[in-house]
Amino acid sequence: MENGRSEEEEEGYDRAKEVKQFDDSKIGVKGLVDSGITSIPRFFIHPPDSLPCTATATATATATAVAVAVAAPPPPSSYVIPTVDLSGFDSDRRSIIDNQIRDASRTVGFFQVTNHGIPSEVLDRMIVAIKAFNEQPTESKAIHYHRQLERNVSFTSNSDLYRSKAACWRDTITVRWGPNLDISEIPEIYRSEIVEWGRHVQRLGETLMEILSEGLGVEGGRLKELSCTVGKIMKGHYYPFCPQPDLTVGIATHTDPGVLTVLLQDQIGGLQVKHGEHWVDVQPVRDALVINIGDLLQIISNEEYKSVEHRVLANNLRQPRISIGVFFNPSKREDFYGPLPELISPDKPALYRSFKLSEFLTMFLRTDFGNKPLINYFHL
Repeated sequence: MENGRSEEEEEGYDRAKEVKQFDDSKIGVKGLVDSGITSIPRFFIHPPDSLPCTATATATATATAVAVAVAAPPPPSSYVIPTVDLSGFDSDRRSIIDNQIRDASRTVGFFQVTNHGIPSEVLDRMIVAIKAFNEQPTESKAIHYHRQLERNVSFTSNSDLYRSKAACWRDTITVRWGPNLDISEIPEIYRSEIVEWGRHVQRLGETLMEILSEGLGVEGGRLKELSCTVGKIMKGHYYPFCPQPDLTVGIATHTDPGVLTVLLQDQIGGLQVKHGEHWVDVQPVRDALVINIGDLLQIISNEEYKSVEHRVLANNLRQPRISIGVFFNPSKREDFYGPLPELISPDKPALYRSFKLSEFLTMFLRTDFGNKPLINYFHL
């Protein structure tokens, strides 16, 4: 910086102006692709040391033409994310299922579930509906594009567009389930699919919460008592083709802030999980759902369960990638949360302080992806 001016200002680049122009256009990333661009706007370019790629990254024509060497990350791991077959949940297989989920939650923080009771047709219809919404004409989608937090349904590109240091290559539909959600708010093009999907995911979420509670050695309904199955947010992500996938990402490295995430992904791939020092691909499994532990559950379990970093690569294929995540969160904003008292002893002291959920949510809205992990603010 010189004379109080940033490097970008010295170069004549006004990032804030470019970001606002993009946001005001309401076309999303899909609209940029449809316009025929061959290079991505500068505010989508991530620092080289934060990118999954090895070797060098060269700035586009709008940036400084300097090649930056990037230290090669550890080689890809051959580790495979566990898959748990939920068939026979009410039979003598229950103990096997419980043990597999408990072990995966303690070590990897991620696992996939098959035979979960949600019909293939429901999953397929969800993928098709989210894809169909995003591939409407821009004017049809634009009426739903906004950043008003008080509204339950929205369409945006990058919810943290104005806070993050670099945008990610995706567009997102958000639906906040709850008592205040009026079904008519949901665009008709995916309304019936969302309602059906939500009913099935609620049942699965309650089952998983019961198993996870028992895995901690507490009553099966303990997490439900804390309202962990009540607050739900759905995000339908659309990752179009990226002309420069080595310069950006679909979603930056992060952990999920809530209790538990249930994710439906198509067969394109791109989701990666940090396991030790390696990044592991979460290979799509037909009709499987990806489950991962969130920050709040790591806190509530006093680190018995792990919330781990994950990311999504920019899509280098001509066909879009679709994923739909349901994020389970507590609903009692003014209640206190922290490690369960049943898990605290002189030998295992509390690792986190107690806090109101409202404080946690406020901190989340102020925290950028890639900065200090949210969970660290509550660590003792």
